Amino acid sequence: HAHTTIAYIAKEVMAGSFLRSLHSYGSSAMVVVLVLHLAQTFLYGSYKGRRELLWVSGCVLFALVIGMAFTGYLLPWDMKAYFATTIGTNIASEVPLVGEGIKRLMRGGNDMGTLTLSRFFVAHVFLIPAAIFGLVAIHVYLFRKAGAAGPISEDAIAPKQKTERFYPRQVLMDMGFGLVLIAALGLLAYFVPADLGPKADPADTQYLPRPEWYYLPVFQWLKYWQGSRAILGILVIPLIIIGLFVGLPFIDRRLERRPWRRPIAVGAFAIIFLSLAGLGALSYRDDHRDPGIAGQLAKQREETEQFMRAPFEPEPSEASLAAANVALADPLAAQGKAIYEAQSCNACHGEGGVGTAAGARLVGMGGKLPPDKLANVLKQPTEKMTAGGMTAVEIRDEEMRALIAYINSLK
Repeated sequence: HAHTTIAYIAKEVMAGSFLRSLHSYGSSAMVVVLVLHLAQTFLYGSYKGRRELLWVSGCVLFALVIGMAFTGYLLPWDMKAYFATTIGTNIASEVPLVGEGIKRLMRGGNDMGTLTLSRFFVAHVFLIPAAIFGLVAIHVYLFRKAGAAGPISEDAIAPKQKTERFYPRQVLMDMGFGLVLIAALGLLAYFVPADLGPKADPADTQYLPRPEWYYLPVFQWLKYWQGSRAILGILVIPLIIIGLFVGLPFIDRRLERRPWRRPIAVGAFAIIFLSLAGLGALSYRDDHRDPGIAGQLAKQREETEQFMRAPFEPEPSEASLAAANVALADPLAAQGKAIYEAQSCNACHGEGGVGTAAGARLVGMGGKLPPDKLANVLKQPTEKMTAGGMTAVEIRDEEMRALIAYINSLK
């Protein structure tokens, strides 16, 4: 019921959409602020002079914030969340030896379902926040122990500039910036509420998932590493870059802090930063240049807008009586209902085909696909359906006709 719960908050609860939008935009703002903080620390050389662990703890905190964004992305259980997370967990499976184990650990099995949702929820609400709180405490302790680095003209080990108390000047500056940021997020949340798309349908083979803007450079980067070369783009090159970045204080031992006196380090940082920005821009460009992709993405945006405009519909807690009566009135459909239950279809698609977090809604499916096409889909699920947990239905032709008759009766 994850999607229904979020839809209720967004459409029915007073200020629910506003609070949800604050949460959504706040996650993006957190990424922006942390990137700016890391950039300022790097350019000012504030990682030099007994501040190695301070830099490393900051890098780990940044990774945890990205992990918060990734685990929270799935929780609305709409189309975008489901398919984007499916791709993300599939990427993890490319890691040699342990990749499949990592994917199963993240998903709670081979397929995306309620276990995946539960694990991501626990990670997003309990595990990662606890790690962040602990690391923030360590980060502040290390900062207090090493002391502020000061302006770029200061000595990295023994700054000569006189220090001042945190209160009142710095407190007022922090509060002022915080209030400006909260006000900006509030205006954005009020005038541009966060979207919620239709409920995830693993059987939809046309949907084109696109990640949030801060994952777009990675999304574009992976396009260039296919087949046997994928391991280079997914694991080897990123690990080298991350290792160099995290280990920077141990590599750059010079005490010089002025950026113009550190051309190699600053140049490398500029290349990486501009490359990430360029990859994100290329992703947008590619989507708009391809008419087929642009059309599909426009269609998906329209479907999302239609869902947001539509009134809230509670999720039924049990099978539709009307569907059950139709099945009993038609002997072939009644036989199909027995096959539906014998094949454990109701475990994922719910009683009466109402759909669950693990399976698509089958009510009304008969009106969308002719019987022969529906039979082909059941016998040979698409890659996206298989990734969502769908397995091939292997039954006799007469049983397949009965099953299709039952699905057609679900209206």
